[in-house]
Amino acid sequence: MSDLSKKKCVPCSGGTPPLSKELVTQYLEEVSGWELKGDTVERNFVFKNFDEAMIFVNKVADIAREEEHHPDIFIHSYKKVTISLSTHAIHGLSKNDFIVAAKINDLGFL
Repeated sequence: MSDLSKKKCVPCSGGTPPLSKELVTQYLEEVSGWELKGDTVERNFVFKNFDEAMIFVNKVADIAREEEHHPDIFIHSYKKVTISLSTHAIHGLSKNDFIVAAKINDLGFL
């Protein structure tokens, strides 16, 4: 379990700068399976079937509501899910993105 998964998201305002490349690199090391894609971090998940994918998506939705930090969720090919995280208010990445990524990893759907 990552230390990030024990933290809570803190709202960002528009004046908050995105994370530096150094911090992004450091946080990426704490969330296995996630990749930097431009101004987002992204991870792909593949399940046995649609029902399993939807169970996962609903658990991710629970995390998003609890943390008040919402990922983009793409369901495709009926059993594949791509999660994309960024902080829209700052047009880049914040610590919140990595907190949510760590909590998603802790769901055990690796």
